[in-house]
Amino acid sequence: MQHLANYLEQHKDRFIKELIELLKIPSVSADSAHAQDMEDTAQAVAAALEKAGCDTVEICETEGYPIVYGEKILSPDLPTILVYGHYDVQPPDPLDLWDTPPFKPVLKSTPLHPDGAIFARGASDDKGQMYMHIKALEFMVAHDALPCNVKFMIEGEEEVGSSSLDAFVKENRAKLANDVILISDTGMIAPDVPSITTGLRGLSYVEVCVTGPNRDLHSGLYGGAVANPINILTKMIASLHDDQNHITIPGFYDKVISLSKEERNAMAEAPFDLEAYQAALGISAVYGEAGYTTLERNSIRPTLDVNGIWGGYTGEGAKTVIPAKAYAKISMRLVPDQDWKEITALFSEHFKLIAPPGVQVSIQPHHGGQAYVTPMDHIGYKAASKALEATFGTTPIPQRGGGSIPIVSLFEKELDSKTILMGFGLDSDALHSPNEHYGIRNYLKGIETIPYFYKYFTEMAS
Repeated sequence: MQHLANYLEQHKDRFIKELIELLKIPSVSADSAHAQDMEDTAQAVAAALEKAGCDTVEICETEGYPIVYGEKILSPDLPTILVYGHYDVQPPDPLDLWDTPPFKPVLKSTPLHPDGAIFARGASDDKGQMYMHIKALEFMVAHDALPCNVKFMIEGEEEVGSSSLDAFVKENRAKLANDVILISDTGMIAPDVPSITTGLRGLSYVEVCVTGPNRDLHSGLYGGAVANPINILTKMIASLHDDQNHITIPGFYDKVISLSKEERNAMAEAPFDLEAYQAALGISAVYGEAGYTTLERNSIRPTLDVNGIWGGYTGEGAKTVIPAKAYAKISMRLVPDQDWKEITALFSEHFKLIAPPGVQVSIQPHHGGQAYVTPMDHIGYKAASKALEATFGTTPIPQRGGGSIPIVSLFEKELDSKTILMGFGLDSDALHSPNEHYGIRNYLKGIETIPYFYKYFTEMAS
């Protein structure tokens, strides 16, 4: 595309500096202490959209944090692309595991990123990937190269379940009307191996509480005579998998669709180095459901994982108590045809049933969403494939993603639109973990590729 490479080279330092400034704002949606930071980030995103060339930019208030909407409409006769992203980030904890402060971005080289990577919370998920789209728009507007209409919907609650988005989408169907939705909140197989995510797992996220005595008890006076909620909770959690790492909740697998041998063989064609995978994670062996490969376990199979567990005394030194309560947060990743609300109900019923006498169990569902699959014969997929081939010089590999973006199924239901998941991150970016980072090459490659998607999609849709 004429002028694109020159524009990137001329402005790349500014693009990096702008992203670093955005990453300095601690927009942690899960922590109400950062409410003002969330508002400040929404303002910053709105200003960036306006500067990039959107004719209309709005900060739309919701029951939670605001949604930033922007658009540039050239003609009602042209196709419309809706870009979705989010400006909120995961909590940075545990802080002591970060090499540098999570909201003081630093740029440094790594073996995987010799051109450098930005280390900061939200660098890859999703501020860096969201900001690529704004910079791509800036180029297209500056060079009169925007071939179609574009709309942006950037929200602030993705990391806490997008609870305000459902109502916003339903109330603004006309405003959000589009021909395809483009999201960069996924990744590639390797730095030089582009891929398109064709499927996402669904999610059910719950918090459980086991209550025993009416107060913390002396473990010497009462130990062995009263049910210890932590002991009970850990036994209950352990029972949720059998010795084949198969989930034991009755009915959990009833609607799971098994992929054909041909589909599994196609997945196996993706480049994957098991030894490198283990080395990157610092583990001596992989672990998971018997009968499936690592790539299958983290994409096409459902899972159940404890995300956090606590109770009793965890401070410095010793305090010999039997706690009154014990807690755990549990997430279940789901595959197509598993309904997250149904799975939440099955989990709740089973978890209460396996509790022994002497304790009470309460379960609080947090959020969830359905799994999603993008058909590879859709023009949006074909446009993404051509765009990635144009900038990487190789045909991208389709892959099922292990993560969840619950709102994708909402978009299809309410807006009757397919979503294209064209991400530029890597599995090694430490999403949701200490030392999250995003490669400069990946960032710039995204800005370079996005205008090609607009070009090819417009040509195919005409």
